Amino acid sequence: MEVRSNRSSRWRHSAGIGACLLLGWFAFVRETRVPLLGPVDLGFHELGHLVTYPLPDVVTAAMGSITQVLVPVGLALYFLLLRADLVGAGVCFAWAATSAQDASVYIADAPFERLPLIGGEHDWAFVLGPQHLNALGSAHTIAAAVKGIGFVLLIAGLACCADGLLRRPHTVPPVPLPRPTASDMWR
Repeated sequence: MEVRSNRSSRWRHSAGIGACLLLGWFAFVRETRVPLLGPVDLGFHELGHLVTYPLPDVVTAAMGSITQVLVPVGLALYFLLLRADLVGAGVCFAWAATSAQDASVYIADAPFERLPLIGGEHDWAFVLGPQHLNALGSAHTIAAAVKGIGFVLLIAGLACCADGLLRRPHTVPPVPLPRPTASDMWR
């Protein structure tokens, strides 16, 4: 049973590493959205706007991108701290990395507003524009920082998944049984 459990765990951690690498490949090599996660990220992005609607408009605009990154980070922390599930945490950290990369593309587009939007104003053009932070000239630098955070999240995801492969399997040493004596045999 112990050998089977260790093999299953090794396979699970290896699959987690593969998933993290695939997510990282889409986000950081191809620089595209992950096909199945893109719509999910968009849903959390819009949820961030909806939940913060009563707050000032500049906060509501920024919270779309922030929420799409914080939701998978929150899930990763749940898996890590409450479930002690390194693979679950690792894959969620990698998901957060792809969301951060996606947000960085949106932030970098603020001065140009070329990305197709589903409606409304460009969030980061609004946040970084002259009426709020007046930092449109810094959009590229801010985007690079967000992309860097994404890359760190990807490394964290890979580290979580690899941790199970690098650790030696926990085995309990056998407890020596006392040797019976001749008098013990007749009791």
